[in-house]
Amino acid sequence: IMGLLSMMEGSAPPQQAIQNDDAAKQAAQTEKQSNKVDYDVVYRDVKQRVHSSVIENFNTSGVTSVDPEAMKKFLLEEISNDKYGVPRGDREPLAQEMYNDILGYGPIQELVDSDDYSEIMVNGPNQIYVEHKGKLKLTDIKFRDEEHLMNTIDRIVSAVGRHIDEASPMVDARLPDGSRVNVIIPPLSLVGAVLTIRKFGKKPITAKQLVEWGSLSPKMLNFLEACVKGKLNIIVSGGTGSGKTTLLNVLSSYIPSDERIVTIEDSAEVQLHQDHVVTLESRPANIEGKGAITIRDLVVNALRMRPDRIIVGEVRSKETLDMLQAMNTGHDGSLTTTHANSPRDAVSRLETMVMMGGVELPSKAIRDQIASAIDLIVQQSRLRDGTRKVVSVTEVTGMEGNVVQMQDIFKYEHTGETGVDGKFIGDFVATGIIPNALEKIRENGVAVNNDWFTN
Repeated sequence: IMGLLSMMEGSAPPQQAIQNDDAAKQAAQTEKQSNKVDYDVVYRDVKQRVHSSVIENFNTSGVTSVDPEAMKKFLLEEISNDKYGVPRGDREPLAQEMYNDILGYGPIQELVDSDDYSEIMVNGPNQIYVEHKGKLKLTDIKFRDEEHLMNTIDRIVSAVGRHIDEASPMVDARLPDGSRVNVIIPPLSLVGAVLTIRKFGKKPITAKQLVEWGSLSPKMLNFLEACVKGKLNIIVSGGTGSGKTTLLNVLSSYIPSDERIVTIEDSAEVQLHQDHVVTLESRPANIEGKGAITIRDLVVNALRMRPDRIIVGEVRSKETLDMLQAMNTGHDGSLTTTHANSPRDAVSRLETMVMMGGVELPSKAIRDQIASAIDLIVQQSRLRDGTRKVVSVTEVTGMEGNVVQMQDIFKYEHTGETGVDGKFIGDFVATGIIPNALEKIRENGVAVNNDWFTN
């Protein structure tokens, strides 16, 4: 509140006020953590006795499933029993902690519930990191031991019908809120069980927010909106955690609501609000190594579903050729993402991934397919200051000899200087080049403003 008042009164520069506000929040959080009771130590015996009482109660009641509200009520009533001697102030927090251990995500429940963290990384029972505003921070939260961590992991993966043990030591899963979960356990991990949760906000990030946060400029956004509506084939390229899926969500929101959209992903992350959306998700092999349905299988099947648009969450293997074929055979306006550090790297990766499919095509034929299929590559990066930005919007213009030709339409240029908040100082600039694809965009009835391409 004080930070907000000082901003309103002009007594401090806006950025300084924000810093003061953040510092106050951090100090309050630190104080809260220092005053936090370690219930595992103080009430270990009580927790064991209450846990036994829970098991006995629900076993004798004959219920086949546990109602969360009934569990919360029972725990609070049991802990409030005078025989345990738990002070009134500790009863509710202790009941909540026990509920998290029994039906929730244990010590990391508060991290999962908080909107402040975009990623949670558990490296064994004693080391838990979070990503906050693009930066990694070590928390003071710990699991009791390896068994405590594995119980939490089992609860997460079993809820989505998956299984993890030494025979199947890696799992990709999804929480009910759509957050993506990856687990790898010993003997593959030498630091104990490793749990990584990539969270997705309860409310999808909007285009307006991306502009407010400085991820791209209004002119770039207007151009990308015209490209989606004008049915250009777009690849969002970037590194891990650079914001590719977030940008893909925003671009997908521009697809007209009267088109049939088929989304294909390993874990459903694309959030669309159009009426006519078909969501497909790949399936891993079962314990016997059978029954796998790959992204490639789904892309091939999607072509038989009469889609207007195909959105592939990420191309990373043999499905790349099928995706390029779809883009080249009447499914204009398709969108996908790929891991690459630059638009040129993205083209090289696409070529490599086509070869991974075992198709014996000469390199020039593959590059011809890429140049013909892809209209635009949007390069997303997470910079060292923790911010995520669209660092270039690049048009693929065709082939010249054996080389795929590209030209930058927009790019981000930073001065190398850092502001008082530690963020890089820079600008999004138009290169002045008028894209060749404007003709295709206008043919699809979408208006284009040439002022977008001037500074």
